[in-house]
Amino acid sequence: MSKNKENNVENLRPKLLKDYIGQENVVKTLKMFIDAVNKRGKVSEHILFYGPPGIGKTTLSYIVANELKGEIKVTSGATITKTGDLAAILTNLKDNDVLFIDEIHRLPKPVEEMLYPVMEEYALDIIIGKGPSARTVRLPIPRITIIGATTKLALLSLLNTEPNKLP
Repeated sequence: MSKNKENNVENLRPKLLKDYIGQENVVKTLKMFIDAVNKRGKVSEHILFYGPPGIGKTTLSYIVANELKGEIKVTSGATITKTGDLAAILTNLKDNDVLFIDEIHRLPKPVEEMLYPVMEEYALDIIIGKGPSARTVRLPIPRITIIGATTKLALLSLLNTEPNKLP
């Protein structure tokens, strides 16, 4: 696709919730989320969009980033193959940025588990070295919003644990 066509496609995508047509319940919920974040002045929750292709998961992610006055970093679960890939992405983000992970169900389990302290404590735990001399370093991560999108909700390992028991 040529650069001009790409820019035209991006111009068609709504930038604010008020311009988004359809999915009234989702828009209403996102509006409450965004209003709460803006009133508190800090991000505290993350979002998971799921459903068939073409229903607006990516568009809504761009809208959330615009409404939170942050930049969006787009990646795919299939492209993040190692924990180091995720660490490289996370350490280049700023406060209020949105990390959008499309096809989040394709994240390898170790990478998915590395996201938990990031989402809960805005910290990235990295192991340096191997064997008895290995040590853990905790890096602070900016206050970001992580948005995951999937067409295959049942493939998320978090949802495939015992009821009421999270990993």
